[in-house]
Amino acid sequence: MEKQSKIYVAGHKGMVGSAICRNLKKKGFENLLLRTHAELDLTRQEDVERFFDSNRPEYVFLAAAKVGGIIANSIYRAEFIYENIALQTHVIDAAFRYGVRKLMFLGSSCIYPRMAPQPIAEEALLTGPLEETNEPYAIAKIAGMKMCEAYRAQYGCNFVSVMPTNLYGPNDNYDLETSHVLPALIRKMHLGKLLIAGDENGLRKDLNARPIKGVTGEYSYGEILKVLAEYGISRGQITLWGTGTPLREFLHADDMADATVFVMEHYDAPEGSNTHINIGSGKDLSIRELAQIVQKTLAYSGDIVWDTTKPDGTPRKLMSNARLAEMGWKPSVSLSEGIAGVYASYMALL
Repeated sequence: MEKQSKIYVAGHKGMVGSAICRNLKKKGFENLLLRTHAELDLTRQEDVERFFDSNRPEYVFLAAAKVGGIIANSIYRAEFIYENIALQTHVIDAAFRYGVRKLMFLGSSCIYPRMAPQPIAEEALLTGPLEETNEPYAIAKIAGMKMCEAYRAQYGCNFVSVMPTNLYGPNDNYDLETSHVLPALIRKMHLGKLLIAGDENGLRKDLNARPIKGVTGEYSYGEILKVLAEYGISRGQITLWGTGTPLREFLHADDMADATVFVMEHYDAPEGSNTHINIGSGKDLSIRELAQIVQKTLAYSGDIVWDTTKPDGTPRKLMSNARLAEMGWKPSVSLSEGIAGVYASYMALL
């Protein structure tokens, strides 16, 4: 990429997209094409084609997606497969037809089989059954990656795919129904901390900034307590799904963004299958251990209860980052440092 290149970052308001924008600007790339969902609905093919025809981007980071944690993936299965397949299909095809020089598609570690050998190498794709709880989302992401491979094989398009591990960072989603595990832990413990302190004003500030089921300062304190209890948040105790034993790997969004720009500048995928590149930290820990780190960072003094009637998801999901390491890239943000920074950014928005 040249410094003056026209670069379209799809999903620039999201956690990953905004991190990519920060990284590009830091490195001197200023000619960024950015559109909000209200300005450009990627699930509408005609709108996508009009955008590409009018703007002619040279490079595309496809970071837009409908994402969520285990609860959202279990409830909104139709939306997860339809919206993701629709938006990525329209962008990838338009990138081919309007002459984009290079496109990067951001996938997800959930594309790999539930019981894949650990750490998971790129070659593990499609070698076994997927995790059932997020199968629709995983199938959509696999379709996007295979679409990039097919367009490269048939048309010679320089379309590459990266598969990030579990990500966290500024601009994350803290909705208790649709968020991933780490932001959910942060918010549950923050709200639990306010309950222990009896800080009604603090609770209202949080709920006004990030409403839960429409809860705002207009609700009575009793109604607020009732809604929080539905999500396992009560005075002196929070309830978390599963056993806490599944192992997960986490990567800060700023590291993810740096890796994507690095790959965009240094990697042209060869023809064939499984040409995508994993992006991870190379380290994992249990959800229980993660909860303990968040508890210590937030100074949450309450109890943590595990609801073992709820699903755990995939037992372990550690990505092999050997390909990327061989290219010369490695992460720089430690998990404890990253969580502390994320909580600071969470509080700054209240």
